[in-house]
Amino acid sequence: MAKLRTAMDSTFWDLNVSSPRNLEGSARAIPGEPFPLDGARASRALRIQQVSLLGNGFPLGIIPSFGPTAHKELGSFALQTLLLRPETANWWLGLIGQFRPKKLISSIKAEFSNGGEWELPGFKDVAKHFMDKSLYSLGLSSQLALGPSSSIMLSTEGHGERKGRRHKMMLFQKARIAAIFLYMYSLYSINNHTEHQLPNHDITLEAAWPELFIDHKGQYWDVPESISLDLSSLVSKSGLRYRFGLHKNSGHPQALNANNGEAPLALLPGLCAKAAFSYEKDQDFWRQKEKEEDVMVKTDRGLFWRPSYDVRLNEPHSAISGIIGGTCAAWFGGSEGLVAAASREDEEISLNAKKRSPLSADLFGSVCYTFQHGNFRKPYGDLTRVDARLDVCSASAFARRVLNGLKRSSVNSAENPVSSPRLNLIFQQQIAGPIVFRVDSRVLLDSSSGRRGPHVEDFIYSLSYSLRLLQSGKVVAWYSPKRKEGMIELRLFEF
Repeated sequence: MAKLRTAMDSTFWDLNVSSPRNLEGSARAIPGEPFPLDGARASRALRIQQVSLLGNGFPLGIIPSFGPTAHKELGSFALQTLLLRPETANWWLGLIGQFRPKKLISSIKAEFSNGGEWELPGFKDVAKHFMDKSLYSLGLSSQLALGPSSSIMLSTEGHGERKGRRHKMMLFQKARIAAIFLYMYSLYSINNHTEHQLPNHDITLEAAWPELFIDHKGQYWDVPESISLDLSSLVSKSGLRYRFGLHKNSGHPQALNANNGEAPLALLPGLCAKAAFSYEKDQDFWRQKEKEEDVMVKTDRGLFWRPSYDVRLNEPHSAISGIIGGTCAAWFGGSEGLVAAASREDEEISLNAKKRSPLSADLFGSVCYTFQHGNFRKPYGDLTRVDARLDVCSASAFARRVLNGLKRSSVNSAENPVSSPRLNLIFQQQIAGPIVFRVDSRVLLDSSSGRRGPHVEDFIYSLSYSLRLLQSGKVVAWYSPKRKEGMIELRLFEF
C-alpha cells in the first residue's frame, strides 16, 4: 500500500523529505500543507549510515548528488564521501565530506586561459583554488546507545558558502546543529498476576539550530530554532493510532530559494501543543499468498531457495485501504515577535497576512487502491504495480470550498492549498532483475495558478536496485524536475 500514515505524520513537524540541500539528506515537511509524495519521503536510515554502506558500491566510495545552491557559480553537482567512522559496541562517530567541482574546474580553466606561459607561479595560483572554502562542506554525527531501545544522536554540519547567513549563531554560526533523543518503550499492566503488553510507543525529543523545512512548492525555509517533543503509538491490531506533541519555533523563518513570499504560519514563532488520532483499515479483493514451493527453484544441481527481491512485493493482489483521523492544536505566544518583525525595514520575506488561530481542530483522510501483478522474483516481467491514493488534507477547508462554490474556487485554492483534494499515483515496473522504474505523481483536482481542471502538481522519477539480502532494502536514485534535485539513497522497509 501507499503510505497511509503520511496523512497523520504530516500534521507534525518531524516528517522528513529527501533533499540534497544539507548533509543530513532531508528537510522537514511543513504541517498544514498538502501531503508530500511517497517517493519524496526520506529514508529511515541516517544519511551518514547510507553513505557508509553505499560507498562500497561506488568508485572510491564517492556518491554523487544534484541540487542547486544560492551561489550559481558552485553548480548543482556535488560529491559526497565518508571520511571517518570510528565505532565501539554502543557508540559511533562519523565524518562526511562534500565537494562541488564546478567552480574549481571553471577557475582552473580561466587561470590557464589567462596565463601566457606555464610557469611555476601559475601552478601556485591554481593550487590556491583548491583552498576555496566554498567548495567544501563537512558534517559530523555521533550516536550513543543508552540501552536496548534508546539512543542519543548529535550532529553538526558546516557549509563554506553559507558563512554570511548564520549571523545569530555565535559559536555555531557556520554550522547546522541537530540533537535527537530517541526512546522506545513498552507499557505493561498487571491483571490477575498476568503481564499484558500494550502497543509500543515512540518518544522523540529533537532540537535544531536552525531547522530546514520545505513547502509543497519546493521552497526551502530556515527556522533559527526548532524544538519538538512527541509521543506516538504504533498502529494496533484494531487500526487505531494516536500521537501527542509539543513544538516551539523561535526566530523568523528565512526563505532560502525565494526572494519574497509569505512565511508559512506553522513556521512562525510560538509554542504549539497538538494531538492527533487516526484509524486505518485495509481489505483485499484478492491476494495470491506465497507458498513454500514458490520460493524453491529446481535445477540440475538440486533445489535452491530464491525469495522475492523485496518481501513487501512478493504477493500479487488487489486491495483497498483507507485512513481517517483528526487533529487539534493550541498555539501560545508569538504575537510579539510578529509585530517586531513587521517593523523591520530589511525583512527579506513578507509576513503572512492571515492570522494564526490560537485553537484549531480538523479532520483528514485518505483512501488508496492498489493493484500488483507478479511476485518480483523472476528476472523479467514479474512486477507491475499501481497505487492510486486520494488525499483530503483538511476536511474543514474542503467543506468551505464546496460551500463557497465554483465562483471563488481559484481564490480559495491560492489562499489555502489544502482546500482541494489531491490524487497521488504511483507506478512501478520491473526493468530487469532487481531494477525497478518508478514514477510518483500528485494531481491537484482543482484549478490553480489560473489553470482550470485537474493538473499534475508534482512528480518524481526514480530507479531502484533491490537488495535481496536486506529483505526489503534498496538503493534508490531519484530526480525531481520541480525542485531540480536528485540524489542516491539507501531505503529500508519504506512501506
